Amino acid sequence: MPARIVCLVGPTASGKTSLALELAARLDAEIVSADSRQIYRGLDIGTAKPTAAERARVPHHGLDLVDPDQTFDVGRYRAAMLDAIADVHARGRDVLVVGGTGLYLRALLFGLCPAPPRAPRLRALLHAWAAREGPPALHRRLRLVDETAAARIHGNDTVRIVRALEVALLTGRRLSDWQRTHGFRDATFDALVIGLAVTPPHLAARIATRADAMLAGGWLDEVRALVARGYPSDAPVWRTLGYAEMRAVVEDRETLAVARAATVLATQRYAKRQRTWFRHETAVVWRDPDVDRARIADEMTAFLHASRIAKPEGAE
Repeated sequence: MPARIVCLVGPTASGKTSLALELAARLDAEIVSADSRQIYRGLDIGTAKPTAAERARVPHHGLDLVDPDQTFDVGRYRAAMLDAIADVHARGRDVLVVGGTGLYLRALLFGLCPAPPRAPRLRALLHAWAAREGPPALHRRLRLVDETAAARIHGNDTVRIVRALEVALLTGRRLSDWQRTHGFRDATFDALVIGLAVTPPHLAARIATRADAMLAGGWLDEVRALVARGYPSDAPVWRTLGYAEMRAVVEDRETLAVARAATVLATQRYAKRQRTWFRHETAVVWRDPDVDRARIADEMTAFLHASRIAKPEGAE
């Protein structure tokens, strides 16, 4: 029987980090991150990465894996986290997976999407096109081919744009279609996945409040240090929510007020995409992070420690 784990998911700013720390302490669990931005070293304040003090309270895995100019794909994430989970279980502790990157969670639970392998010649042609006309031009082409994938991929993310076009051109089937059917097979783990349900108006307010807290906490200084390291404009750091906007402030190309507003709006749109993704995950059990706080803890405890228990009511 697959090993049991519990997962806490939901859109950005829904309160996952604070609740996860409480749950991990109660469950005697270690936290495995499912966040595609917190893997980068030096991206701390703007990604809401758990602080050093929080990591001292509860061991975390999946943070600070690569530098801000290095690429990192879901295959590398899955391999690293499978090793981490095996180590945690070997030491007799439980695992709490926490994050908002739906693709990372799906890969962890069900394996990698069975899309076709890379085609070096086609990939080289697409990269040459991106170099000649710019990634946004390639992204506009992707929007015509696979609107769903284009909505999830940043306009300057050449690697992911090329991959989505590559799959569509090779197979005649959109990458988003491959991903939509991914997960309808045996799972790697027996998992209870609880999603944090926050109403859109409440979440929008939380996003704005968190942006202000990040700025008060030194986000501009963090970005200033990243700029000083000379990372290129297409590096992953500048495709992370808010970092390009704050870079423009540091370089005196934009005002802080405009950059803050743009960051809040982009984050709200991202949160909407996250909600849509997780709403299509049939195994997610939705709970209110405030009203159902104690209930979430009870359900996770029962799931992990009962010999056999059905998942709680509310699964969609």
